[in-house]
Amino acid sequence: MPQGKPSVVPDDGLTTRQRRNRPLLIVHTGQMRGKSTAAFGMAMRAWNQGWSIGVFQFVKSAKWKVGEESAFRALGAMHRQTGEGGPVAWHKMGEGWSWIQRPGSEQDHAASAAEGWAQIRRDLAAETYDFYVLDEFTYPLKWGWVDVDDVVATLRDRPGRQHVVITGRDAAAPLVEAADMVVEMTKIKHPMDSGQKGQRGIEW
Repeated sequence: MPQGKPSVVPDDGLTTRQRRNRPLLIVHTGQMRGKSTAAFGMAMRAWNQGWSIGVFQFVKSAKWKVGEESAFRALGAMHRQTGEGGPVAWHKMGEGWSWIQRPGSEQDHAASAAEGWAQIRRDLAAETYDFYVLDEFTYPLKWGWVDVDDVVATLRDRPGRQHVVITGRDAAAPLVEAADMVVEMTKIKHPMDSGQKGQRGIEW
C-alpha cells in the first residue's frame, strides 16, 4: 500500500468514506514480543480520537503491575477531569494461567475465561466501547476454554463501529481468516539470546 493507497478497490457498493470507516478486527500474533505493545499503541491513538477504550487482559496475573495499565488508568483519569481523550476501562480477567502457577484447577481457570468472554459479548452487544484490546486472548481459545467459532461469529456480527484487537501466540486459523488485519511478530534478534533478562521500562 504505497503512500497509504489501497491497491484494490472492491465493487462492494460502499463509498470511500464508508469503506474507510469500517470497524476492524485485528490480530497480533507470532512468537516474538511486541504484540501487546503494538495493540496498546493503537489504543493510544484511539484514546486521542476521543474513543472509549475497553481492555480485557486474559492471561497476565491480576497482581502484575504493567506499565500500560498505569498509563491508561492515568489517561482515563485525565478524561474524567478534563474531557480530553476518551474513557478507559481496564479488566483483569486472568490468573496468570500461562506463565505462573496459581491456585485453582484448570476447570476454575476455564470458567473464569468463559465469564470474561461472556462479559465481552455483553459489551459488544451494548456497544460499550469503541476500541477493545483483548490481550492474550488467543490462549483461552487455544486451550479450548472459549469456543473459537462463537468468538468468530460474535465478532463478525458485532453491531455499530467497534474495533477489536486480539493479541497472543498461535492465533486460531478461523480467527486469522475472519480478521481484517493480521500481524505476525517474527524474531530476528533478542537480548535474551545473549543471556540478558527482561528489564524495567522495556518489558514492563
